[in-house]
Amino acid sequence: MASSTDAMDSVSVMVVALSGFLVLGEIDPDTAIKLAGLLRPLLALGSVLMILRIVMSWFPEVKDQEMPWAIAYFPTEPVLGPLRKIIKPVNGVDISPIVSFAVLSFMNEILVGPQGLLILLSQKIN
Repeated sequence: MASSTDAMDSVSVMVVALSGFLVLGEIDPDTAIKLAGLLRPLLALGSVLMILRIVMSWFPEVKDQEMPWAIAYFPTEPVLGPLRKIIKPVNGVDISPIVSFAVLSFMNEILVGPQGLLILLSQKIN
């Protein structure tokens, strides 16, 4: 029962985070530029770390909590741990890093891509 509660907590955190994006239309262009400048490298770094975690999952003998693999393990595990409770392994394969990479790529495109919300808001004329 505790794992379903943890899963529901993770879902509620995601809903709150997504609801924060609904107020993007109320920010001014300068703030949109600064926010895009902050999010673009963070989302890119997150994507690279998830790709490393995907590759690391191909080699089960990798000691992921030891250097140099810990560089990718420790920043991503707080995201992947709760996600594993929601998305179970498929035929013994952990697909949570793949799902996380897909979500990060989607958020990157929606927020800071060429037609992203923050880019369009930064071009908004008052």
